Order: sequence, then structure tokens, then C-alpha cells
Amino acid sequence: MKLSRRTALQLGGAAVGVSLLGLKPASAEPKKGGHFRLALSDANTSASMDPATFVAQFDQIGLRSTVYNTLTEVTATGEIIPELAESYEASPDAKVWTFRLRKGVQFHNGKELVADDVVASINHHRGGDSKSGAKAIVDPIVDLRAEDPYTVVFELDSGNADFPFVVNDYHLVIMQAKDGKADWQSGIGTGGYILKKWEAGVRVELERSPTYFKEGRAHFDQITIIAIADAAARQAALIAGEVDAINRVDLKTAHLLARNPGVVLEETSGTAHFAIPMHCNTAPFNDVNVRLALKYAIDRQAIVDTILLGHGTVGNDNPIAPANRYFDANLEQRVYDPDRARFHLKEAGLDTLSVKLSASDAAFAGALDTAVLYREHAAAAGIDIEVVQEPADGYWSNVWLKKPFAMSTWGGRPTEDGMFSLAYAAGAPWNESFWDNARFNELLLTARAELDEAKRREMYGEMQALVRDDGGTVIPAYQNFVDARSANLAREDAIGGNWDMDGFMAVERWWFA
Repeated sequence: MKLSRRTALQLGGAAVGVSLLGLKPASAEPKKGGHFRLALSDANTSASMDPATFVAQFDQIGLRSTVYNTLTEVTATGEIIPELAESYEASPDAKVWTFRLRKGVQFHNGKELVADDVVASINHHRGGDSKSGAKAIVDPIVDLRAEDPYTVVFELDSGNADFPFVVNDYHLVIMQAKDGKADWQSGIGTGGYILKKWEAGVRVELERSPTYFKEGRAHFDQITIIAIADAAARQAALIAGEVDAINRVDLKTAHLLARNPGVVLEETSGTAHFAIPMHCNTAPFNDVNVRLALKYAIDRQAIVDTILLGHGTVGNDNPIAPANRYFDANLEQRVYDPDRARFHLKEAGLDTLSVKLSASDAAFAGALDTAVLYREHAAAAGIDIEVVQEPADGYWSNVWLKKPFAMSTWGGRPTEDGMFSLAYAAGAPWNESFWDNARFNELLLTARAELDEAKRREMYGEMQALVRDDGGTVIPAYQNFVDARSANLAREDAIGGNWDMDGFMAVERWWFA
């Protein structure tokens, strides 16, 4: 049976087991063949093939969703189901998880997937010296072992009802073990496509694997993924037939693109959001009143209307989106209030404030314009924001996490714990605001292990309020994903909203009609 999202979050007092009986049939019979060409905006020429470092869509789609698989998969309808695992089950307290692997799954070099490969792959992100983006979410694993060639047991330091979602994280791809270590250098995985060429942040070339274990998936004979940072250039390439699909359509011209009979816009809402983190360990952002002043100094509706052109909703300095299970709809909406911003400046002992905001459209389409609008909004509150235009290439390695006030974006996560653990927990490698709140950190651990849904909802509600009122991130808007494809491409009825490009899975789920 499939484990629904509700069941995955509500394990109750008994062990729960699941197995994948088959994939949902497509709306039309998929056809094999063709050369799929995809242009992506988000790339980094200094990127590594090491999954621990994956941050840009170029890596997340170009390697994670083509070359590799994870133990579980998030379906287009938001369910969590086994992928490399055949089934999994939890102990009554959700502290021990047992995953049973599919037999006969082959790596691209013919080696069979076994439990030792899983252990090595997860351990790649663990340990005190780990710099992995997934370190925070694997730290709770206190023991990981292969019970037999096809059984892997995870023991956690506390219960986690969301653990099947945790192991779906795009860093946690399963690589083959070599001398007990994960072999990421070879680029050999179990995915639907074999890596033929990798130019970091420039180009990926792949061909279909003849031994892929998923029936009804991975239809293209060849795939080429190229990086095109400029939105207008991506759209021009799609219109000219030079590529078959693009991500992150320029919303200013989306209505014009939609008129082209050879193009289909794909728009989905989910957990994605704009973010403007400020480093809470750096003056002047280490004063909560300065942080609040900057939060009241932005006109969120203007961002939705002007930057998103209505393709989204206003944010509330809270990364948990309306699509999330425990989203607190009763949390008071923060609005643009220059007078309130001035009040908080005075509480910080300031009459005016001058800060630099690093921005590039590498963060998201319209990030630079968003920063300029923010500067105009903040001026009414006596806040001078100097917008620093940063180079697009290398933005995620040279600016993000390094500059104390910078534009960012998140695809979000399907669970509250996933989002909070990655970007808001004290010490998390991707805690982009370097925020550390003792009450929040306490609730994070308690809520993760809580199996009572009402109590869990209450705790996540308090955590959202803490992030909004004390946290170091301005979240002005939740944005829809707006991608575009050639009309001669087909897909299944549902389209994933957990990431763009059909939950990063267009390369596996789409085909030429």
C-alpha cells in the first residue's frame, strides 16, 4: 500500500509498513525516445559533483533526479512512497526505522544495490567534520547499520514521524560504496539516466539507462541540460526550438509566452518563498528591533503585484507556506508600516539606519528588482538600503551565507521539521540568518518526536510565531513555480509542486507526445 502524507505524519502507537505496488498510470501512454533539452537558470560553475554540496537546480535536476535515486519519493500529489526502498516500517515510538531495499536494482556499472551502499551514502553526510547541506537532518541518526544485504536500520536520538521525508532530501542520494566510502567522484548511480558529460554550471549530457528499475519512467533517449542565467534568453531559446523546456519564466512576459501555440506554461503553488536573511550574529542585525524595523519596512503586497504579477501570495516572515500541513492561518499578518518600523528603530536607539543589501537575479527571477523596491519602501521609515548588485555566477558560493544581508529563495520542504531543521535550527549549515533561539530549538526537538497531532500543531504554531517575530529572515512572498515546456511534451495528470520542474522530476516523468 502507499503511505499517505497523513499516515506518514500520524504513525500512532503501532509500527507502520508500506510497499510500492506500482506507479500511477499517465494520462496518456508514454512514449520512449527523443532528445530532451532543458535550460535552467540556477547554476554554479564552481559546483562539485559531491551531493553534500548540491545547492543549485543545475545539480538538483542534472544529477540528483537523473543519475541517482533516494530511498523514498515524493509523488506529484505530495505523498511519500518507497523508491529504492521496497518498504519501510517504524517502531511504535518512531525512533527506529527499518528500510527493506528492492532486490535486483543495478548501478550503471552493473553492480547490484545493497545495504552497504545505503550506509556509506548516508554516512557521507554525518560526522563532526561534515560540511554537507544535509548534516542537520542526519545528525539525529545515532546508529545506522546493514542488518543483511537488503535491510538497513536507522536508530534516531528521538522519534521522527517525518523520517521517510527526511531520507528523500536531494542531498541523500544513494551512491555505490567503494572501500566503505560513498563514491561520488564516478557519477555512477541507479537513476534513469547515465552521466556522459558534466561541466559544472554549464552543461550536463545523459543517456537513458537500459536497466532502470522503474517501469513507466525515464522515457527520453538522451538529455542535455544547459545553464542560461538570463530569463529572456531562456525564453527565446524555447520559442526558437533550441530547448524543449525552461524553468523560472520571466513573469513580466509570461502572458506573451503563453500566447505562443507551441508553448505550455506550467504553474504550480507549493512551499516556495522569497527570503531576505540578515545575519543575527552581525551588527546591526543582532538587535531584534532592527530586524523588526526591516520587516515592517517592506510592502509585501507590492512585491506580489509588481515582482510576481499575481503569481503568488504575501509572505509573513514565516517559511511555512499555506501548502504545508501545520501552516498557522491564524498568525497575524504583518503589513507594511513605516511608522512601526521607525518605532523599532528608536527601540534600538537609532533615528536612521543604513545597510547594504546584496542582490542578484541568480537568487530568483526579479531578485534585483525586489531589492530596489525594498529600498524605496524602507526610505519612508528612515532606512537607507544600498542595493549591491552581485555577479550571477558564483552567487551561492560567494554571497549567500557570506554577506550579512542578501537575497535568497527557498523551494521549501514538504514538512515543517524539514524546513526548520535545515534553515532555522541553531548550528544548521544552511541557517542563512545564523539565528539561535533557545525556545525554538527546544520546540524543534519536541515537535519532531510528538505523535499527537493536536500537540504537534500547537508547537509548530508557536515556532512560526517565533520565526516571524524574533527570526532574522524577511519573507515577503510565497511564489508559484512558473516553468514552460514545448507543446509536444506530455506529462502525467498531476504535477509536483514541492519543487519547480514537476518537483525536479520532469526529466523522469515527462515524454515526447
